[in-house]
Amino acid sequence: MPALAKIQALALSALVLAALLLVPARADEKTIRIGYQKYGTLVLLKGRASLEPKLKALGYGVTWSEFPSGPPLLEALNAGAIDFGTAGETPPIFAQAASDVLTYVAHEPAAPRGEAILVPKGSPLQTVADLRGKKVALNKGSNVHYLLVRALEKAGLSLKDITPTYVAPADARAAFERGAVDAWVIWDPYLAAAEVSTSARTLSDGTGLVPNHQFYLASRDFAAKNGPALDAVIAAIGEVDAWAKDNTDAVARELAPSVGIPAPILAVALKRQSYGIRPLDEPVIAEQQRIADTFHGLGLVPKAPNISEAVRKPGS
Repeated sequence: MPALAKIQALALSALVLAALLLVPARADEKTIRIGYQKYGTLVLLKGRASLEPKLKALGYGVTWSEFPSGPPLLEALNAGAIDFGTAGETPPIFAQAASDVLTYVAHEPAAPRGEAILVPKGSPLQTVADLRGKKVALNKGSNVHYLLVRALEKAGLSLKDITPTYVAPADARAAFERGAVDAWVIWDPYLAAAEVSTSARTLSDGTGLVPNHQFYLASRDFAAKNGPALDAVIAAIGEVDAWAKDNTDAVARELAPSVGIPAPILAVALKRQSYGIRPLDEPVIAEQQRIADTFHGLGLVPKAPNISEAVRKPGS
């Protein structure tokens, strides 16, 4: 295993171990353990503490664990460290290929402009086709991994035609700014921050290439045994979504301290986001299956998981 891969594997394992140590083991079935990322509706839900009274009425408490991105969050879900969380399109594919633990609970509508391939302002690269032979930074297994695959495909290239550099967003930005990589594939709000602070140019966003859905996922076991609590969480997310859709500037001010990005920049990202949590329908399931089949075809997952088998059925 390459040194970088070993380091990433150790880092992910450490995150899961930390979650297992910091979050109480399931001694009480009346607790829902939620994993969240720095940015998004779950951060708002946690900050507003509007979920807690809804769950308390059902006899549940809630604990929260923060993760830097979707892949480690879903590794924690697979490991039994959390019960519920959110991630983009690609992390669930890798997680489902590794285990049958997760179930898709709901999703947010497509937001293709919320992820993009960036190059430095003065870069000679003008199109995705110009990436041939270049170093491209991205977070392996994240939603932007699929964006890169699709963008290269449209340009007549593949991952074999570039040199992927798999690093987390903070390290990727550092490499991008010092010129160690030629391009960076990233999602909001890091995308918006890079556009503003480095004047980075967009070679391509997800428009016409990928939907960039956000998924809410739970462990199958928790979903099967705690349906009313799970429904309460989804309803609470829906309430926050409904408010956030028409109040992006207020949301930006509320998120800025925890995300560490100025509110005006966050507002740019929030205006590219989609709102309106809903169950998965057939087109969304089919698109997610396409991603699974694509990554299997590239040899990135050992098998293409069956997405429809992992979707929570209404009333369950």
